Amino acid sequence: MDNYLHNLVFGVYPYLALTIFLLGSWLRFDYAQYTWKSDSSQLLSKGGMRVASNLFHYGVLGLFGGHLVGLLTPHAVFTGIGLSDLAHQWIAILAGSVFGGLCVIGAAMLFLRRLSNPRVRVTSRHSDTWIIGWLLLTVAIGLLTIPTSISHANHGNAEVMIKLADWVQSIVYLHPQPELLLEVDGVYKLHIFLGMSVFLFFPFTRLVHVWSAPISYLMRAYQIVRTKRPSPLH
Repeated sequence: MDNYLHNLVFGVYPYLALTIFLLGSWLRFDYAQYTWKSDSSQLLSKGGMRVASNLFHYGVLGLFGGHLVGLLTPHAVFTGIGLSDLAHQWIAILAGSVFGGLCVIGAAMLFLRRLSNPRVRVTSRHSDTWIIGWLLLTVAIGLLTIPTSISHANHGNAEVMIKLADWVQSIVYLHPQPELLLEVDGVYKLHIFLGMSVFLFFPFTRLVHVWSAPISYLMRAYQIVRTKRPSPLH
């Protein structure tokens, strides 16, 4: 029974979450475009909002980029550039500590603001508070994996990190290997489950505005602005 549940969570659930993530996002954009927004509450209350938002967003971007590169890059690439498994693990620990800390502080501030500020609370949907709380829990559990990772690294053991990366890549390559996580510490498994669930909840929350991030704005053409000056002929 335990193996069945394990295989269900780490062999089937990722595809369920990703399918709902993609299909749900498409359906919401197609049928409910008026709800496709970030629902910023900054106009209602600016106190601490800029600090909290910046900490949260910089932390999330750093964590997402770190997980993306660290887990999806083939192991041979790291060894090919001369980066040992232990060095890779220490980089992951350091980056995870910094960006995870920023994200937790920012998320906690935003979560408490949703609960304690009357103007923000009355205009918030349940999903707004729920998703920031879930993200806070997910990152907090991720930070709890760091002491275990440090212990592994101090003993010269990077096996768990390699197993986690191999499992993620097996999911992406449509060849799931949930058995890779059988002997992995429970705190990692809980963090993975919470993280996968973020994709499941994504289409039903304000997180959909991530799809509309103004990335093209960074590559826009320069605008030439001229001041109006009286013509020398006049």
